[in-house]
Amino acid sequence: MTVGVELALTDVSAAACCPEGLTAPMDRQTAEQLAKLLKAVADPARLQLLALINSSPGKSACACDLTQPLGLSQPTVSHHLKVLKEAGIVDREQRGTWAWFSINQSRLQQIAQALA
Repeated sequence: MTVGVELALTDVSAAACCPEGLTAPMDRQTAEQLAKLLKAVADPARLQLLALINSSPGKSACACDLTQPLGLSQPTVSHHLKVLKEAGIVDREQRGTWAWFSINQSRLQQIAQALA
């Protein structure tokens, strides 16, 4: 399944991650933080999850609605969502028995700005 969704990014400072992008040398700690962030999105399933969540009504989606579009099992989708959550790219909200996810737009902007 191909999802052709353009992610809308909020204009925020990327001072917490790679403040000068890749236009200047960076220290090891900054490089490690950026690498961790990039590793979190360097997976096709995770990119699909971000597009699905961002294109959902209210820009949030229940985990229960994310398995079928990806054609992946619930444990696999949960793993990918956990990786994105630990990287701060998605926010998780418990609503009753279901987990809902939304994109942390400022964190996504940090990725874009670091590579700009």
